[in-house]
Amino acid sequence: MKLTKNTIFITGGTSGIGRGLAEAFHRLGNQVIIAGRRKALLDEIAAANPGMDTVVLDINDPVQIKAVADEVIARHPGLNVVINNAGIMPFDNPASGDLDDDQAVGLLNTNVLGPVRVSAAFVEHLKRQPEAWIINNSSVLAFLPLAATALYSATKAAIHSYTLSQRFALRDTSVGVLEIAPPWVDTDLIHKSGDPRAMPLDAFLSETLAKLEHATTEVLVDGVVPLRANVGPNEHALINQFNQSLVDNPIPVA
Repeated sequence: MKLTKNTIFITGGTSGIGRGLAEAFHRLGNQVIIAGRRKALLDEIAAANPGMDTVVLDINDPVQIKAVADEVIARHPGLNVVINNAGIMPFDNPASGDLDDDQAVGLLNTNVLGPVRVSAAFVEHLKRQPEAWIINNSSVLAFLPLAATALYSATKAAIHSYTLSQRFALRDTSVGVLEIAPPWVDTDLIHKSGDPRAMPLDAFLSETLAKLEHATTEVLVDGVVPLRANVGPNEHALINQFNQSLVDNPIPVA
């Protein structure tokens, strides 16, 4: 996709990768609209990035998603890019009978139904644009699940699968569908720690934008490529090795 002269709507644009992408696209001269739940934080980001637009959105509210989409399209009729970035990453234990059902339902609503609903709210408008894109932010954990965040990993696998179907279904339209599958990036999705195993946000953004310009399906930083290729009947060895390494050297949490 071209990196300039777009009008871009980004969910989860107030922190981490979402904010990083929003500000990077803004610096390139695109019209950017970020969505998030906290108006004060949205206002702070808009003040730091003059010309960036904001809208309050609870990604778990399907009625509000439709209303926000209508509002954004009315304000920005040239909108041609939607980035589904909003997500949460709670820890869970698939070996325990102590299931936090409210947390599980909230995770599915945010990480799976959120992108599905946002896409549905914008897609008819996007079809009317000469060139448009839906970009879904999944994770390397879609291909290499982390047992300590088993349900989160499953939601990202679901987004990967949905993206494959969405891309095919839109094949004869002006709407392309891309998937960004980040590695562990040092943001506050879990706990920003400076852990050397995490990719610095600036490095991730730089490499992602460079690859995004020429992408037609997936956007993978170099470190993710061999992990993406691991999927198949012999995938278990690397999955077990990966998870054991994090048991032996846990991810730092607040």
